[in-house]
Amino acid sequence: MTEIRNRTAAFCERYGLRVPLLLAPMAGACPPSLSIAVANAGGLGACGALLMKPADIAAWAAEFRAQSTGAFQLNLWVPDPEPVRDAEHEARVRSFLSDWGPPVPHDAGDAAPLDFSAQCEALLAANPPIVSSVMGLYPADFVDKLKARGITWFANVSTVAEAKAAEAAGADVVVAQGMEAGGHRGCFDSRLAEAQQVGLFALLPAVVDAVRVPVVATGGIADPRGVAAAFMLGASAVQIGTGFLRCPESKIHPAWSEALARTPPEGTTLTRAFSGRAGRSIATDYVHAAAAAAAPRPAPYPVQRGLTATMRQAAQQSGDVQRMQVWAGQSSAMARAQPAGEVVDYLWSGAQKLMG
Repeated sequence: MTEIRNRTAAFCERYGLRVPLLLAPMAGACPPSLSIAVANAGGLGACGALLMKPADIAAWAAEFRAQSTGAFQLNLWVPDPEPVRDAEHEARVRSFLSDWGPPVPHDAGDAAPLDFSAQCEALLAANPPIVSSVMGLYPADFVDKLKARGITWFANVSTVAEAKAAEAAGADVVVAQGMEAGGHRGCFDSRLAEAQQVGLFALLPAVVDAVRVPVVATGGIADPRGVAAAFMLGASAVQIGTGFLRCPESKIHPAWSEALARTPPEGTTLTRAFSGRAGRSIATDYVHAAAAAAAPRPAPYPVQRGLTATMRQAAQQSGDVQRMQVWAGQSSAMARAQPAGEVVDYLWSGAQKLMG
């Protein structure tokens, strides 16, 4: 236990934390309010900036800093290669989706990601203590800029090979994401997301043994038992996403929050039906229908995300959880509908008691 205390204490001291608990950077579900609450309780705030323009990134950081002196990370997806388009197939997807929401505009699949280079410059301008990556590794020139400014790089990985590559590329910390995690899988090669599913408690010790940098554990952790187990397996800190979604500061739709509370581990599934990228969601009616043999396969990312936008917006407005994009880790039912600061205290104090 002395080794664990020393390891977690060193991590906290290095990154300005009081407790080794990190909020996961969940794109679309990380308002400043949630990060402020986590950071003020001693943990690390987070912003998933995938869907944010440079001005939005700057505004998020400013709002956080106005209400907290704690630390936070800003996260971006490393872009995928350009998708291969298939007009006939996209027409079949649009027809399928018309049964689940409003008619899909003909050009909906043309939706493109925001300018990655501009987002990277916005991250540098915001000057956070930590920048994190998912879906791949940052370009070497951007890593050099981070290092020159003293900004730490956390790299999300889902295999041992990815962890080694991240360390070799200059990552200061690797975040080992188990397949239990809610939301998108962070695989460097999206084609391998289903084939290379490794549970956290198999992945974590293997990554700890493979790299010299600190390792953060994430995926399916939502109570003190999971936190303590991750530390026992060599983690220097634990990152939690779904476990904070039911906190009022997350501001997710009440129907999503209520669905999390009643979803058992086997009630989640990996799906490409929302974005074209594999992610873990509650197994809703739409997700089941999209997986049926007669349904057209999802279009590639980000085409599918554009095609499903009207359905997702309509579901959000009506509160229909069966059509919503309701990401969920396999421990979603453990998430507590309490203020985020109380959840941080519950997780850390409980884990300490378990570890003696």
